[in-house]
Amino acid sequence: MRIANVHLTNRRKGPEAITPATWLLFVGLSVMLLVTPASAECDDSAKRGVDWSGCSKANLVLSRRDLSGAILNRARLTSTDFSASNLSGARLREAEVSFVRFEGADLSGADFTKASGNRTNFTRAHLRQARFEAAEFSRSSFAQAVLAGSSFAKAEVNRSTFEGADLTGADMSKAELARVVLANAKVSDVTFSYSNLARADMRGLSLEGADLTGAYLYLTRLAGAELSQARGLKQEQLDLACGSNETKLPNGLKPPETWPCSENPD
Repeated sequence: MRIANVHLTNRRKGPEAITPATWLLFVGLSVMLLVTPASAECDDSAKRGVDWSGCSKANLVLSRRDLSGAILNRARLTSTDFSASNLSGARLREAEVSFVRFEGADLSGADFTKASGNRTNFTRAHLRQARFEAAEFSRSSFAQAVLAGSSFAKAEVNRSTFEGADLTGADMSKAELARVVLANAKVSDVTFSYSNLARADMRGLSLEGADLTGAYLYLTRLAGAELSQARGLKQEQLDLACGSNETKLPNGLKPPETWPCSENPD
């Protein structure tokens, strides 16, 4: 408002009253006022609710910290150690988290929508109700993580491991899950509809209530899996998969003649 008042006042004195140098000074001050608060937040210490949106916080050791409710949208966090930290309710939308360590961290309700990470470590992390929609986490570890009620809809997590994880009720619809390892995972009531499960390891799993409608099961390893209570499964899907005599199927479906597959199918 002060800039506007000066401008109007000087207009009454004539257009020559505001010189180019004066105008540039006003513009520079305005830009500083807009930029300074955002820059200052990147220097804030690690604490509850800290706002590091768009900040670079790579290669830091932030283990066992209380960062609950932190705002880390679009932040660059590559190789930072958050192991055993409290990040419940944190927002990490579009954040870069490659090689980040989240082992044993509390990330319940965290939002990783459209985040990207390669070889990110979520081993034993608490990720109940976490959101990974449209995120990219290839070759990452979710081993023994608690992911009940989480959402990986349209996410890309190819070649990642979920061994021993609790995925009860998770949404993995339309997700890229090629070659993921789900050994010993809890996958009851998981929505796998229209997901790509090509060559995924699902041996011995109980898929009670899981939705496999339209899922791509090319060479998916289903030896010993309990599929009798799975929903949406069709014969043409099974014909692409690799099961065994111990695989239990829903009524009306039968093991393909190609079963059992070789131990290491092409």
